Amino acid sequence: ALSLVASSLPSRHCFPSSDKYLRTHIQRTFTAWCNSHLRKAGTQIENIEEDFRNGLKLMLLLEVISGERLPKPDKGKMRFHKIANVNKALDYISSKGVKLVSIGAEEIVDGNLKMTLGMIWTIILRFAIQDISVEETSAKEGLLLWCQRKTAPYRNVNVQNFHISWKDGLALCALIHRHRPDLIDYSKLRKDDPIGNLNTAFEVAEKYLDIPKMLDAEDIVNTPKPDEKAIMTYVSCFYHAFAGAEQAETAANRICKVLAVNQENERLMEEYEKLASELLEWIRRTIPWLENRVAEQTMRAMQQKLEDFRDYRRVHKPPRVQEKCQLEINFNTLQTKLRLSNRPAFMPSEGKMVSDIANAWKGLEQVEKGYEEWLLTEIRRLERLDHLAEKFKQKCSLHESWTAGKEHLLSQKDYETASLMEIRALMRKHEAFESDLAAHQDRVEQIAAIAQELNELDYHDAASVNTRCQGICDQWDNLGTLTQKRRDALERVEKLWETIDQLYLEFAKRAAPFNNWMDGAMEDLQDMFIVHSIEEIQSLITAHDQYKATLPEADKERIAIMGIQNEITKIAQTYGIKLVGVNPYTVLSPQDITNKWEAVKQLVPLRDQMLQEEVARQQANERLRRSFAAQANIIGPWIQTKMEVISIMRGMMNVQEPATIDDGSVSGIIRHSLLQHVRVGWEQLLTTIARTINEVENQILTRDAKGISQEQLNEFRASFNHFDRKRNGMMDPDDFRACLISMGYDLGEVEFARIMTLVDPNNTGVVTFQAFIDFMTRETAETDTAEQVMASFKILASDKPYITVEELRRELPPEQAEYCISRMTKYIGPEVALGALDYISFSSALYGESDL
Repeated sequence: ALSLVASSLPSRHCFPSSDKYLRTHIQRTFTAWCNSHLRKAGTQIENIEEDFRNGLKLMLLLEVISGERLPKPDKGKMRFHKIANVNKALDYISSKGVKLVSIGAEEIVDGNLKMTLGMIWTIILRFAIQDISVEETSAKEGLLLWCQRKTAPYRNVNVQNFHISWKDGLALCALIHRHRPDLIDYSKLRKDDPIGNLNTAFEVAEKYLDIPKMLDAEDIVNTPKPDEKAIMTYVSCFYHAFAGAEQAETAANRICKVLAVNQENERLMEEYEKLASELLEWIRRTIPWLENRVAEQTMRAMQQKLEDFRDYRRVHKPPRVQEKCQLEINFNTLQTKLRLSNRPAFMPSEGKMVSDIANAWKGLEQVEKGYEEWLLTEIRRLERLDHLAEKFKQKCSLHESWTAGKEHLLSQKDYETASLMEIRALMRKHEAFESDLAAHQDRVEQIAAIAQELNELDYHDAASVNTRCQGICDQWDNLGTLTQKRRDALERVEKLWETIDQLYLEFAKRAAPFNNWMDGAMEDLQDMFIVHSIEEIQSLITAHDQYKATLPEADKERIAIMGIQNEITKIAQTYGIKLVGVNPYTVLSPQDITNKWEAVKQLVPLRDQMLQEEVARQQANERLRRSFAAQANIIGPWIQTKMEVISIMRGMMNVQEPATIDDGSVSGIIRHSLLQHVRVGWEQLLTTIARTINEVENQILTRDAKGISQEQLNEFRASFNHFDRKRNGMMDPDDFRACLISMGYDLGEVEFARIMTLVDPNNTGVVTFQAFIDFMTRETAETDTAEQVMASFKILASDKPYITVEELRRELPPEQAEYCISRMTKYIGPEVALGALDYISFSSALYGESDL
């Protein structure tokens, strides 16, 4: 039961008889208050002391202000009829929990003014002031707090009570202006004009707010302390007049909040779609470039391709890596916000899921790896081609230098006019030439073999190589034919010749192959080489050492050849033979052999020096490779360590770890691939850190949005970690049940099965940390629902099942109003206003499957 005897009011509901002036003032106020309600029933009172005596209007007043029907009144005019009616009214007041003190029906029927005013004050307290409550305060305190909040922003207004705080009229004007600024220009009011301010408030309230004038401005101003009951009665009328507006404002705020969340979610969806489209488009444009395997014909062009690829790795790809990471973060944040606001999960357009982007990125990296391997293979192929082409040109030049003029010599018929000795010399010379020709057969075969390999390796200038090779082969065949013809001719006349200088012949026979050997030795000593490791250069050094081992035997051959010449000179000197001209069997002179031998000896140390320099260079490269591998093996475990730290942090939050670097593979890959391996590990570390930060932010967002304190969140995490017995970031159903029981849940089989469908909808048999946190936040926090939004719209629409465009624009901010107008469907129903919109389907769509 309500006790209307507040600490600030008298303990009895009668009014002192000593202050007649005060009673008159209160009588006028209570009369106006009663008439403000009785006129709704088409009647009023003139004299509060007389008009309630028969109890009829008293019962009618109670019916109007309560909205309930009272017992049927007695129609008689006898005293006992009047007492019966008044008792019915007093019984109704008592049934509402009001304790009536010293108020009886006889006093009312007898016209006792003090008791009548006490009864009316009791009715005002019960039906006009009791329901006023702000922040769980009492009725009077609630009404005072409401007035203080509404007038707080206004100058010269300081509401502390219900008497002197209202004397200057500014508080009443501020209340009106706060809710209806169009009715009063508050800036023109003056504190030194209290009567003008009060009359302005009374007139505006009566004309526009349907609040009758219950007070007199002069009485309030001239009374040192205006009557508290009269002021409270009048001010309570303002509270009830503006209560609807307060309710509408609250409803509008709720709708604005819901719409703002929806608009933000739409913006995030559009931003995700845009970012995903741009990233997928970049991948779509990049893959064909990486799939292009059209090789360039020159090393320079292939080096440019490699440089373009490195630019792609250094400049173009890193921003896209960041975009991909940001896209995942945005998606997780959006899904968290949708879950927290009871919205359905965001489903991106077809082909734009996070998994689709991950698959596209995986395809890009696979193509990228293949392109890199192809580039390196092509560059090695071109290096090999350039080396072979240069070797081909060198051998061709040597061969062409040797064959120059040979066809002309073989075509000569000098033997027809030669002497016997000359014929013999020509025959021996021809035999020496045949030996030389046979010795050059190997070089021709080498030229043909190199040309074939250049064609197999798709050398860009293969046409000119083939032309030159074909020319050499054709010339070689012609030389063979001419050589055979000349031999045939010399053999025909050989029977005409009898003697021959054996020593010249022996010299020629031995000098020619030795000379050819020296040509080959010089060619080998000057041969270029390309190596990539110490093993390859050691192989060349071994071959060179083997060659040097043959030099003593070659020197013996040289001495022997020079001995033949010495023998010829000795015979000539002994027998006085005058040697004229050169050896008829060869163009080689002893000086040629000597010069060439000296040249070979000079080339040997030069070759030694070149090989040793290459050894030093390869050793330096090996040290660099080992140093690089050591540094990479240091940074690899460092990255691994950081990833393990993040793994522990993310394990606490049930976050999957990305793949780490296999630093064991560092020593087995080439330099640029190793650099790429380390760089990828670094990018993975940065991406993992960003994901971890995002997970923490989402948990903070969950905590703040759901009203969960940090202590609660820590308690949830501690409980989860305690029952995560396998330390894998998941609980099995038995551990989860034990966890819930430890937190105070009384679980039956049916209830536990229901909870498992919430935390494990896919029936995986485990409960993740995120699912556990979502369940606990749902259990401990409240969120907006579709029903609450519908109720808010219903308030703005004055209980109609539809709302008009004008109402939306009047009650909501412009942006939210236009948002609703553009998305609400037309309301279908009988007798609807023009432009009526369906807010019920709109509210349901906000929380269901929809395009909103």
